[in-house]
Amino acid sequence: MRKWNGWLSGCVLAVLLIAAGDFFGIWERTYTSEQFGWTDYVSAQDVNANGIDDVHDFVIGARAYAQSRPRYESRYYAGGYPDDDHGVCTDVIWHAFAQAGLSLKDMVDADVARHPEIYGIEQPDPNIDFRRVDTLEVFFERHAQSLTTRPGDPQEWQPGDIVIYAQHIGICSDRRNAQGYPLLIHLDPLGARERDELWNSEILAHFRWY
Repeated sequence: MRKWNGWLSGCVLAVLLIAAGDFFGIWERTYTSEQFGWTDYVSAQDVNANGIDDVHDFVIGARAYAQSRPRYESRYYAGGYPDDDHGVCTDVIWHAFAQAGLSLKDMVDADVARHPEIYGIEQPDPNIDFRRVDTLEVFFERHAQSLTTRPGDPQEWQPGDIVIYAQHIGICSDRRNAQGYPLLIHLDPLGARERDELWNSEILAHFRWY
């Protein structure tokens, strides 16, 4: 009986590991730009002076946050930053920027304070504004390069690119699918993950940080 229970427990663990691997894209066949003979976009900036350009730091930060397994739930936090293990899609983005030594919150708060009318905000709220998709879309329209929202040349989609859907946001990985399009690092009610899901919904905006 103990052997049977041990075998059953091993099978259950294996199934759970496979399911987790599938969810996070671990078992997906992925490719690098170099395998396609392409060169990734590299930002001219390295704000934290760690030898990695900012957009590739974005990928590292977004991936690390996704792998921390935050639980999806929208909450309001005094001070702005979540102080528990819950989060929403926009938290992927500020974590990505933080990895590069950039405070997305400070930048958004300052821009909203200067131009609330552009953001359609009557009363700025630094506790939540930087965690709103609509606010981030306006911010990136003003401070990043706007790019195509349609399938075409996969090289038009680069690591660290920011992608906005209807009330959702994610960031492009440096890992690509068989067609050359990047995986998407994002968080939604199904959980945080890095998967081949770039085209699962209509893309409304596509930005690249300089």
